[in-house]
Amino acid sequence: MGFRQIERCTDVSHNSVINWVREVAKPLPEHPPIETIPDVGELDELQTFVGSKKNLIWLWTAVNHFSQGILAWVLGDRSSQTFKTLWTLIKVWQCYFWVTDGYCVYKMFVNSEDQIISKTYMTRVEGENTRLRHYLARLHRKTLCYSKSEEMLRHSIRLLIHYLKYKSIPSFS
Repeated sequence: MGFRQIERCTDVSHNSVINWVREVAKPLPEHPPIETIPDVGELDELQTFVGSKKNLIWLWTAVNHFSQGILAWVLGDRSSQTFKTLWTLIKVWQCYFWVTDGYCVYKMFVNSEDQIISKTYMTRVEGENTRLRHYLARLHRKTLCYSKSEEMLRHSIRLLIHYLKYKSIPSFS
């Protein structure tokens, strides 16, 4: 749901909901701790927008091919510079293979012998993208719901990834 839909369902002002999300998400780590370094990683990007449909932004994600959950993510444009930020975080995993959709940016960073280009084998990352779209209305395709700021989109993603990993919402004092 979007913030205004939450307001309608709960009778709590959308501004209160926004403030709550901001306060609860702020202390959370940008990337959850990784218990198991993946042998096979999957990489993908998910398009959304901030402020208006003309202002496109991409969520780049990295997941373990064999287990659920987003291990690392960055928000930005669809350029190699944005992916470089994610690659800096994940290249230390030294996966045997990286599964991608063949977008040209990946081959700038991932060695061709370590990359499997196939939408068929990207089921885990596509499933994670679907879960993100399910829980965050602003990530739905063809929606009227959108984030008005990159900051709130970032907080919402951080809070959702925490919830999906730990099945709990952190509290604040």
